[in-house]
Amino acid sequence: MPFKLVISDPETGKAIQYELDDAKTNALVGKTVGEIVEGDVIGLPGYKLKITGGSDSSGFPIRPDVHGSGKKRVLIRGAPGFRPKRKGIAKRKTVRGRELGPDISQVNMRVEEKGSTPLEELVMQSA
Repeated sequence: MPFKLVISDPETGKAIQYELDDAKTNALVGKTVGEIVEGDVIGLPGYKLKITGGSDSSGFPIRPDVHGSGKKRVLIRGAPGFRPKRKGIAKRKTVRGRELGPDISQVNMRVEEKGSTPLEELVMQSA
């Protein structure tokens, strides 16, 4: 299943969403949250992107502090995966590990280094 990419640009404050094809999706499988990816791998030459999170096909969020790529029930005190109503609340919730696997549906990324071509143009060409 191809990934849906959400790329945010901190300079403009805008986020661009598009779907990757299978070859580019396979290039991201095995990467972890917090890792910096070369844009050439996903069709964005000159860009460097940092993986910031995502979710799987069932809607479970990726947590950067959980090892592996499978679902796990962990005791958490805050986001992602749980928003406590009061201070000091912890809850056991199902989340996904930080490694990107084939069952991930959405990957969130942030632009770390810009290329020469604007992001909108590159996304339009690859779509």
